[in-house]
Amino acid sequence: MTDFKEFADVCKKIEHTAGSLDMTDIVSEMLYSVSSEELPVVAHFVMGDVFPAWSTEQLGVGPSLLYTALSRSSGLSQKEIENLVRNTGDIGETAIAALKKETKNQATFSAFMDDTPSLSIMEVFERFNNISRTNGKGSQTTKIKNLQYLFNSATPEEARYLARLAIEDLRIGVGEGIVRDAISKAFGVPAGDIERGFMLTNDLGLVAIAAKEGGLEAVSKLGMELNRPIKMMLAQVTPSIETAINDLGVVAVEWKFDGARVQIHKDGDNINIFSRRLENVTGSLPDIVEAVKNNVKADSAILEGEAVAVDEDGNPRAFQDILKRFRRKYDVDTTVREIPLKLNLFDILYLNGEVLIDMSLSDRRNALVGCVENTSSIMVDEQVLTDDAEKVNDIYSAALAAGHEGVMIKNPNAPYSPGKRGKNWLKKKPIMETLDLVVIGAEWGYGRRANLIGSYALACFDPDAGTFLPIGKVATGFSDEQLAELTELLSDLIVVESGREIELKPEVVFEVAFEEIQKSTNYESGYALRFPRLVNVREDKSPEEAETLERIESIYLAQRS
Repeated sequence: MTDFKEFADVCKKIEHTAGSLDMTDIVSEMLYSVSSEELPVVAHFVMGDVFPAWSTEQLGVGPSLLYTALSRSSGLSQKEIENLVRNTGDIGETAIAALKKETKNQATFSAFMDDTPSLSIMEVFERFNNISRTNGKGSQTTKIKNLQYLFNSATPEEARYLARLAIEDLRIGVGEGIVRDAISKAFGVPAGDIERGFMLTNDLGLVAIAAKEGGLEAVSKLGMELNRPIKMMLAQVTPSIETAINDLGVVAVEWKFDGARVQIHKDGDNINIFSRRLENVTGSLPDIVEAVKNNVKADSAILEGEAVAVDEDGNPRAFQDILKRFRRKYDVDTTVREIPLKLNLFDILYLNGEVLIDMSLSDRRNALVGCVENTSSIMVDEQVLTDDAEKVNDIYSAALAAGHEGVMIKNPNAPYSPGKRGKNWLKKKPIMETLDLVVIGAEWGYGRRANLIGSYALACFDPDAGTFLPIGKVATGFSDEQLAELTELLSDLIVVESGREIELKPEVVFEVAFEEIQKSTNYESGYALRFPRLVNVREDKSPEEAETLERIESIYLAQRS
């Protein structure tokens, strides 16, 4: 059984390592050394995750709850813990400082200690599991006691990484790319095969076990499973319709709906619906469930589409209306009546036991059309094959006239690439280019807005390191009502406060318009946005879907050319 101390030592070593290749070597050695039981846990822990990306399990540990647990374990007051957070700027360093003080509360210590001399990795995982499954009355107390147990059992150095894991922000710069390559190196399976296994399972822990126990043969047998959602294929912006046709030749053109992307898993009459953040939203969408049950003629299927909020005439309503549907957990029937939805299907990834993602888009579409009966509530999106730019422009104009966002321009010969953004799927919208960026910080306002959070710090995403790189701030485009809603949304994500400045857990995505991207030494990304303004709060997008540094660089170079 591997001690958590060994994991903490490895994390500390990685934290002081600069190059990604050296980080990969360190992670690889750790993955190779642990047991099969521990392997998936370590593979997720080292990325700062507790559960696989597809899992609906959530720790639900906010900074306030964590401060309380540290307070009770150390004997320091909550105020002293908060002051330590302000001084250190990091919950991990706060945990070290708190537990190094000789003031532990022996009563709570003895109540939750057992005879185990040191924490094991699996014990930490089991405690986190207990926390995630604790709900309802008294759940906060139980969660705090489980965290107390961990802190009371830990050395200060271990506590650094326990505290960071509890809020799923390890801060050591290890992301999916490094773990993928580390699995490859540890068990001698080509990185491309590891990547494919990950695409199909959305679970690097599962891929690591297959690689350890069965090598390439076992990894090659990994496949999609019903009710285990995979990352959705993404589109990149095309500067013009003519450019798209020059790049692709004959294209498949579809309307780009102003709705919310969904992935639907059908297993007989059991239907599960996942948002693009891979959250299970089935309970909020009973009308979509019924539409799929009644009109998808397949024993089993994984479908993708766009759920659009419509008015009584079938015209699209504001995007915010569909978010109300996705958020609603109580009195769902009322919102179903008030905000009806229409499901526009555009892809199928799995049908009656067969994985379809390696098939061309054209062949997948034929399979989709063959198993869906179109009605007023569910239909297969219309698609036109053409290499005529004028015809695509006509479709584009019709989409805009109908109140939608524009068009999708796809390569009809391309396979489905989970989680990948590239030229096989392009999007054309009329508004100036926008960026999806993660909110990593903010400031409290002045005067009448003193109790509202504003001036939001934004970051792009580095997928290999799993880190967010600052690129600027946005302070315009907000109404007072929006600021109040955002303050409520972000309050639970506050990690550190120092005066008016706030550091936030990277969870919320802003869609931001801008005039220009400029080179800048003020931000870690090396770039800054000129005149940014808020367009939308993208509650449907995960932080990992934010723009990458590579995309920022490509836009900057395109501006200059």
